[in-house]
Amino acid sequence: MATLFTHPAIALGLFPWFRQFRYFKPVLVIGILLTILPDIDVIGFRFDISYAHLFGHRGFTHSLFFAGFVSAVSAWVLAKYYALKLAPVWLFLFLCLASHGLLDALTNGGHGVAFFSPFSNQRYFFSVQPIEVSTLSISRFFAGQGIKVISSELVWVWLPAMGIFLAGLVWLRLANSKSKADVLR
Repeated sequence: MATLFTHPAIALGLFPWFRQFRYFKPVLVIGILLTILPDIDVIGFRFDISYAHLFGHRGFTHSLFFAGFVSAVSAWVLAKYYALKLAPVWLFLFLCLASHGLLDALTNGGHGVAFFSPFSNQRYFFSVQPIEVSTLSISRFFAGQGIKVISSELVWVWLPAMGIFLAGLVWLRLANSKSKADVLR
């Protein structure tokens, strides 16, 4: 899996592209939390739920179905509470939540991701797996493996997310300039 430090990079990178709610920081905070949420399934190890089980690690909570459902409920609450348009809030939250499984499928270890759970428990990896998989052991992570993992994530996740963020800021600035020019006409 990618680390809990890295999954939020996706929410941060995508946020400028959703100018409809850029002043509503709770949407960003929920997006960040949703990038981490799928790893709630590691609790299953404490209850002897096997890795390959539907509710095992990288199972149902990493699926596109889970991402769609949780994003829909979260977006509905946020859109209603903040009087925002539902579709862009849902899209942002869906991309945040679905990105977790996508990043995990880019790692070089584990058992793959059950993208189509609960309809299929088949686990998938992408053919390219450049991200160093993180250990589930905190002691092993801080005993040395963590540096290798974080270095890999900086290159393969944080730098691209920063590029997406900066491109979003440029796009936002251009869109705002165009809006101001249209108002002046």
